[in-house]
Parts: sequence; structure tokens; C-alpha cells
Amino acid sequence: MQYTSSGDKDTRSGFGEGLLELGRTNPNVVALCADLTGSLKMDAFEKEFPERFFQIGIAEANMMGIAAGMTIGGKIPFTGTFANFSTGRVYDQIRQSIAYSGKNVKICASHAGLTLGEDGATHQILEDLGMMRMLPGMTVINPCDFNQTKAATIAIAKHNGPVYLRFGRPKVANFTAPNQPFEIGKAITFIEGTDVSIFATGHLVWKALQAAEILKEKGISAEVINIHTIKPLDADAILKSAAKTRCVVSAEEHQRNGGLGDAIAQLLAIKMPTPQEFVAVNDSFGESGTPEQLLTKYGLDTADVVAAAERAVARK
Repeated sequence: MQYTSSGDKDTRSGFGEGLLELGRTNPNVVALCADLTGSLKMDAFEKEFPERFFQIGIAEANMMGIAAGMTIGGKIPFTGTFANFSTGRVYDQIRQSIAYSGKNVKICASHAGLTLGEDGATHQILEDLGMMRMLPGMTVINPCDFNQTKAATIAIAKHNGPVYLRFGRPKVANFTAPNQPFEIGKAITFIEGTDVSIFATGHLVWKALQAAEILKEKGISAEVINIHTIKPLDADAILKSAAKTRCVVSAEEHQRNGGLGDAIAQLLAIKMPTPQEFVAVNDSFGESGTPEQLLTKYGLDTADVVAAAERAVARK
């Protein structure tokens, strides 16, 4: 697959554009926000469809309960707030009112991970993917750029059941195709390789692509696969790639525990034991800083993916 960055755009704007398009095409789509309309880029939807937009205020638990109730009347609610408030603050409400009864709620979470930046550790949730993938029946999606976030937002409206959609605040490379189809649970191979498989998600996909170019100069052929859906995991794609390269790297803006790397390790342990290296935050909270400073400090930069790939190859 060819990829070229068309410039930097924030993924939360991809969500906003996808939500607006859904509003124009699906009258059952409604939006709820917890006093962060501008931050979630939900203002265009609010302006065009005021009768289908509900400002709940700083009452995230209440928002989840209202959204669950709306599904009973056939609505497709999209909730919007920061990832920390979309998961950690309201986990009980999601578990009891949404996941347990399989309600068709789309939990849309911005400002995830370290790249929230200067807001610091209390807002930089790094446990959300693990929390949500442990809930039975919950689909978990973490797109990589503006275009893919827009496509994912549109796609999840057609999926019947609860979904957690994660995206971010900073402007990042926008390198996937516009108007791309988005298939839940289907990984996307960007680069084919023979020496090491790099499975990346979210903002780390672009870092993985950059790492692959550096590895190529070092004589290492890296296969880069975008795992945009953490659950259900594309087991076939992962096992096929691992069988070819015989060593893997997982890369994510998340704690090492509970996220993509854990999901891949569990799969490989059962089906195909394979050397694996992890690019993730190692049992630590974040801190205040610019997104790039934090990615570098906590070992999530391009150089860290390169080093992890070299360690994985050495273990074969």
C-alpha cells in the first residue's frame, strides 16, 4: 500500500467531520457531550442538528445512562468527552448500563494518551484500551489519522452494539486515503516485509512507518500493519505475518499492560509462540510536556520502534 502524508491534522477533527456526515445521512444518530463540544469538534453537528444534540454538562456518568436509554427508542447515541472521563470516571455506568445489556452506544473519546500533552498525568489516560477491551461485547477501535478516524466514525454507526472509539488532540500526519472503506476488525498492511512484523495502533502507526524506513537502511525488512481495531483482533493477519517474519513488535500509546501488545501476546502464546518486543509506557503515569517530548521520554518515538525491532530480530 502506498502512503504519503498530506499534512498534519488532528484526529478529533476527523471524528467531528464523520459525525456531521452521519447526521446528514442517518436520522437516528444523536450526539451527547459533557461540556466539551469544541474540544470534541462536535459543534458543527450541534449547529446543523440542534434537536439531535444534547449538552449534558459535566455529568459524564449521567451522559452514559441517558445514552443507554436512548437506544431503547432506536436512536444511535454518540457520546463525547475526554478519554479519561469516557472510561475511568464512568466505568461502572458503562459496564452496568451499556456493556452488560449490549446497548448500541458509541463511546467516542478524545485527548487520549500522552499526546494530550501539557494537561498532564491526571488527564493522560493510558489504561483505557485495556479497560474497554475487557468488557464483554465491547468493540474497541483506535484509528491512526484524520482520514481513518472519520471513516471509523461513520462505520461504527452501522455496527450493532457498544463501541469505544479512541482519538486524540494533537495534529499528526494524515497519510491514509480519503474516502477509504473502514472494516471493523480488519488490519491494514502498509509495508510488506520478511524480517520483523511491527503491529502498531493509533499515533504509533506513523512512527512505525518511519521506523521501517530506517530499518530498511540497516538491511532489516519490516512489515508494518495497522491494527486499528483492538477488539475484535484480526488474528489471521497477525498470525500470518508472524509466521513469515518469526518475530514481532507491538507499538501503542498506552500502558504495556492491557493494550494491543497484551492482546497480541495472548494470541501468540496460544497459537504460535513468537519473540515479541513492546513499545508502550512501562507501568508509569505521564507528566506535563509537549506531545513529542513525552513520546520521546516514555519510549514511544521512532527510535524506540527501531530499537525494539532490532531486539526482536536478535531473539529469533
